[in-house]
Amino acid sequence: MVWLRRGAILLIRAYQLLLSPFLGSNCRFHPSCSEYACEAIARYGLLRGSWMGIKRLGRCHPWHPGGFDPVP
Repeated sequence: MVWLRRGAILLIRAYQLLLSPFLGSNCRFHPSCSEYACEAIARYGLLRGSWMGIKRLGRCHPWHPGGFDPVP
């Protein structure tokens, strides 16, 4: 199962390196949503960490104030 966790983190890192520079910095939070997802997956595993990342993406919208929101 460790390889699934590493694969998910690798996909997020690829997004950060290949796509994110072209889309611009739009995240309202610190750390960014993709960094939050990587940290959550590394700390809590693939299923729980992915769910935490998805919930974080749901909060990242223009009407949310954003701010500092670390992985618990």
